[in-house]
Amino acid sequence: MSAKPVDTQPEAERLKKYLEPTVASHELYLEDVEVRVAGQHRTVHVIVDLLEGTGSVDLDQIAEVSRALSEAMDQVPGDTGAPYDLEVSSPGVGRPLTEPRHWRRNVGRLVKVNLIQEDNITGRLTAVTEDGIVVVPDLPVKKGMKPKQGEPTEVGFDRIRRGSVEVEFSRPGEPEPETLDIDDEAEEA
Repeated sequence: MSAKPVDTQPEAERLKKYLEPTVASHELYLEDVEVRVAGQHRTVHVIVDLLEGTGSVDLDQIAEVSRALSEAMDQVPGDTGAPYDLEVSSPGVGRPLTEPRHWRRNVGRLVKVNLIQEDNITGRLTAVTEDGIVVVPDLPVKKGMKPKQGEPTEVGFDRIRRGSVEVEFSRPGEPEPETLDIDDEAEEA
């Protein structure tokens, strides 16, 4: 007979409300709290993000907010006292873009926009407005050719099913990675 899965959603919501002021005091946004249970042990995963702007949460900020969250977790009212591991991280590149602030943080990046009952768009996010986003789409080209860009396209938030950042190894305007030419190396030796 297998053990019945524990519903951790109510505890995650309770902790999110309780921990939110602690995260806010570090000028960060509490993105989410996840609770996983294995036997009598809990893992509390807290995901924090910058309030606005571009960039990402740095390791010093994670360390500072982790210490404060650990102290707060030791004083949770009505807690069972069961042991827990606290994990604190930032959302990472794989996070879906679901809020306007997510989109604003990624202006200039290559994004994939899954639209409701329309063809998806992959392209450069150039602006975020009150009602939606502006993307310069990549147009299909033959394999091996550099992508061509279409005209800027405005997409309302109400038309977006989901969005995500596409990983790039070099961005427009950045020099291509240097390659080592074996012949040049031999001539220098």
